Amino acid sequence: MQFMIVAYDGTDEDALNRRLAVRDSHIAGAIELKNKGNLIAGGAILDDSGSMIGSTTYVEFESRAELDAWLERDPYVTGDVWRDITITPIRLAV
Repeated sequence: MQFMIVAYDGTDEDALNRRLAVRDSHIAGAIELKNKGNLIAGGAILDDSGSMIGSTTYVEFESRAELDAWLERDPYVTGDVWRDITITPIRLAV
C-alpha cells in the first residue's frame, strides 16, 4: 500500500532546534527506508521565508500497521518534531 504523509512541526520557538537536533538521524533512516524500497519520495515543507516547517513523504508498506511501526521509531516523531501528522492511502500514477 502506498501512503502520503503530511507532517507539520510544532510552532513554538524551539521547533526548528528540535528538528535540527535529530535531522541527521532522520535522514539516515530515510536513506535506509529508500534502500529497503519503502520510501518513494520525501522532503521538507517550507514557509514563505524558506524555513523548514514540516515534511511530506510518499511511502510504500505492506500494511498501515507496518507504516505505524516505522513512524513510532522515526526521530521526527520520537524527537517531538512532527506535531500534526496526516496519513492518507494513495496510489501514485508515476
